[in-house]
This record gives sequence, C-alpha cells and structure tokens, in this order.
Amino acid sequence: MNINTIISMKLKQILLTLNIKKNTNVLVVKTTKHNKFGHYQINGITSLANIINIKPTILAENIKNQLKSLYIIDKINITNTNFINIFLKISWLSCSLKKLINSSRLNISKIQKLENIVIDYSSPNIAKEMHVGHLRSTIIGDSMVRILSFLGYNVIKINHIGDWGIPFSILITYLEKINININSKVISNIQLLDKLYKRAKSYYDTNNNFVDQVNLNLLKLQNGDIYYNKIWCKIVNVTTKNNQYVYNLLNVTLDNIDNVGESFYKNMLLDIVNDLKNKGITVNKNYLSLVIINNNKKDNSTHVIIRKENGTYLYSTIDIASIKYRYEILKADKIIYYVDSRQQSYFKNIFFIARAANYIPKSFKLEHHILGMVLDKDNKPFKTREGNTIKLIDLLNESIKRVSIIIKNKYPKISNEKLYRISKVLGVGAIKYFDLSRNRSSNYVFSWDKILNLRGNTVIYIQYAYIRINSILKKIDIKQYKYSNYKNYYFGTNEEILLIIHILRLEEIINNISKYGTPHLLCDYLYNLANLFSNFYENCHILKSDKKIRVSRILLLLVTSLTIKVSLSLLGIDVVDII
Repeated sequence: MNINTIISMKLKQILLTLNIKKNTNVLVVKTTKHNKFGHYQINGITSLANIINIKPTILAENIKNQLKSLYIIDKINITNTNFINIFLKISWLSCSLKKLINSSRLNISKIQKLENIVIDYSSPNIAKEMHVGHLRSTIIGDSMVRILSFLGYNVIKINHIGDWGIPFSILITYLEKINININSKVISNIQLLDKLYKRAKSYYDTNNNFVDQVNLNLLKLQNGDIYYNKIWCKIVNVTTKNNQYVYNLLNVTLDNIDNVGESFYKNMLLDIVNDLKNKGITVNKNYLSLVIINNNKKDNSTHVIIRKENGTYLYSTIDIASIKYRYEILKADKIIYYVDSRQQSYFKNIFFIARAANYIPKSFKLEHHILGMVLDKDNKPFKTREGNTIKLIDLLNESIKRVSIIIKNKYPKISNEKLYRISKVLGVGAIKYFDLSRNRSSNYVFSWDKILNLRGNTVIYIQYAYIRINSILKKIDIKQYKYSNYKNYYFGTNEEILLIIHILRLEEIINNISKYGTPHLLCDYLYNLANLFSNFYENCHILKSDKKIRVSRILLLLVTSLTIKVSLSLLGIDVVDII
C-alpha cells in the first residue's frame, strides 16, 4: 500500500490529459507537516506553471478538478501559494487497515522486475578480531539485504574477507621469525593471533629486511606454496569461526557460504593483468603494471598499481577481478559496496578501470554507499582509554551488561535466564538501532546515555511501545478481533487517523530506502510511529470504549504491533514481548 504512488500515478495521468509531458518531475507529492492542512500535499505547482507559461491558479484548479475523483480522496484544498492539500477518505483508510492484519508483510507489494543485486559488506580481515570499525558496514549492509529481499530482489550477499594480501604475509612471516609453526596452539587462538599481528605490523613498519621477506613470502603464497597455504587455511578457519559467533550475536544474516574473500579471485589475476595490458589500459613503469587515470587537472593524475615489480598483486587487481566475476558469473544487475568514506577515491578509480576494460557495460550500476565513522566525545575515532581499537564483541557484551542492570533494577524478581535473553535482544538491538538511526554517510559520536535513553529515538523506546501494545492485547481474545467479520470500522479521532496514515506509509518509506541505501529513514519512521501510538493510547480509551469503537481500536493496536515487528526485523532487530 503506497499512498504516494497512488496519488503520483493519478497526477501523471492528469498532466497527460492537460498535454503536459515535460518537467513533470517538478511536482512533488509528500505528506504534510501539519495535518490540519491535509494528509498529503502536492508542491511545485507555481514552478511548473512558470515553465509552461500558464497561471499557477489555473493549473492548480485544473489538477484539483480531475484529482478529486481519485477513490482515496475525501477533499482537496488549494492554498494561497498554490499548494494542493489532500484529505484522505476515512472509509478507505479503514478498509486499507483491515487488509493489513492478515498479511505477514503488511500487504506491501513486491517488485515486478526481478533483479540480481550483489551487496558487498562487513569484509573483516583474517587473523584479527572484528572491531567497532566493522559495525557500520556489517549492520547497514545487512539491513539493506533484508529490505531488498523483502521487496523481492534476488540479493547475493558477499563478505569480501581480507585473506590474501600484505597483512596476511606480515603475520605468517612474523610467525616464522618467532618459531611458531602450523601445529602450535597459537594458530588456533584468534585473540593471540590478533596480538601477534599487532607486533608483526610494528616490526614491519621499522625493519626493511623484514619487509623484503614479507614481500617474498607473499609471492610464495600467491604462487601456491604448500606450507603457506596450509597455515593460511588454518588461520582462515579460526578467524571465520570467531567472526560467525559475532554475526550470530548481532543477528546478522551472513554465514560461511557468503565468505568470498580476496583469495577466491587468485586464478583470475594474471589474466586480468594481461588483458588490461593488451587493451592498452596499463603501462609499465619501473617494472610496475599500473593504470594512469587523468583527473583533468594539471599534474594531478592518479596511478593505480595492478601488479608490483616482484610479481605480486594488489587489492586493486582483486577488486577489478571481483567486478568482472560478479557481472559475468553471478549475472549481477547492480553491485553495492558498504565501505567507509575514506575509500571513495579508490572505488571511483576501480569502477573507472572496470568500465574502461569493458568488464561491465557503461550503464551498469556500481554503487559505493559511503559510511561515516564512529567517534568518541572528542570527535576522534572511537577507541579504548588505552588507545586500542574497541573489539566488537566487547562493545556488544558491554551493552548487554548495561541493559541487564536497567532491567534488574526495574524487575528485581526476573529470572536469570529471562534477564539474559531480554538483555541480549535489547542490548544488541540498542547498539544496532543507534547506528542505523544515523545517516550512513555521516560520522556520529558514540554515547551510552543516548543509546540507552528511554524516551529518545532509541530501540528501548520503540520496544516499550511494542510491549505496551502486547500487554493490552494479552487481556483479550485476539482471534475474535483479528478475524472479525465487521465490514465497517469506526475511526473518528485525529489520533487514530494520523496513526493509520503513518502505518500505511511504510511501503513508501521502504521503497525510498531501497533506492538510496538509507535505513535511518526506517528508524525515523519507527520513532514517529511510537510517538503517534503514544498519543493515541493517551487520548483514546480502548478496552473501556463501546463495542464498535473497541473493535476498531483493537484492530489498530494489532496492526501497529505488526508494523513495529516487521520494521524492526528489516533492521535485523528482534522484538521483546511482555517482560
């Protein structure tokens, strides 16, 4: 159910009857800020009138006269500034609400044209524990997977793990240096591997001889050295097992089958290098194979290295190969990357090379949905007091702990099992919701006070509304209302009408998110839904009202509850029933 689409399609037909075929996108259909002026509004009448050389009042009146026949509209007003305000029929709203109650997807339409969309997200490195820097890519990417799948797209999840580059060679070279072999217990302990990598990286940054050995070992690995491949396999397995534990805790849909790391493309790399050379895209300079990208600025060309002088490949080669594979083998219609904003120039160059090589058509959709960073109160990257990067598992456990204290204080007799189960849902959900409620392209400051706020745009506030609804529904026989044969429902208050209209806007919101990768819009929607429900609850008697009104309001409660549940599930957050 998409009210905006219904009005927009009718508006398009009206403009055609008026012989207006160009610049129609000047008109915008949107909800009104103040419902006393209407429920929906058409803006841009004056702008379009000026373009087609007609009086705005005449254009507005012509549109109004034809629009008023639309079956969902009760009345239309034209303002002094030529905005068209639309009031919806209460009878139509009632019927539309009734259709939602027995639909697990709230009667939301699926797309007509099936598209294959590859989503590249999370992408942690091997031999390291996931940290707070992986949070945004993982949960925003996963939310988009859920939303696009819900709308009917064929979504292919790819976790492009870092398992084939210099960082891995740094680690295995250091393990050799300190005499740790493949059978050591250290190789099976992700925490120890993480610590050893940090030491190895520090050593790499200060020792030229070690750098040379790292480069030599990287070449051996990439050429299929048996010993290095065995140790590689062992470290990959222990890392992915640890990552999967975090994904499960986060309620993220990624699984081992989605792990398609850098190493997956290793057999394509030589062909890629040779093909780029044969097509005249690469040049050789100081034994390097590189692509020179002209930025249209004097002396400001960008050099993208494809292969080093010692024969080893780089991330750029792998990413170009991955695009080719995803288009040719996976038959992708679009590829979306959820990677932080610092990689924007890099991906722009990779996309340029893939198109120049004709690995994808010029019109193929490659989208880098940039992500801002998580900052501390001083607007610096969020780290521990010691300056270390915060491990994601520690952040989640801390949130669960804090929530459990809040719940225990309010419900001291709650069982430990129930306390942990609810704390886990709310604690993990609080972290996810706080991140998802921020515009993905912007940095944000991490704040426990805001994350666990009981009244703001937080998951606890949303869950409280859900719990309050279910506590009412628990007192009645839901089936007699859910499957009632009432043909007419009565909704007479402003609070009811606004709540219904907002519920019916969910499809409009989800479709907008699918176009731009902006799940924060769904959080805004949920927050407004919780506020509208609160106004309805405070101003409208439910169980104590007469039967006709009670049936209508119970229906509204049921649909509101379902809407919250569906919306949170699209964000990857479970609901909490009555505590």
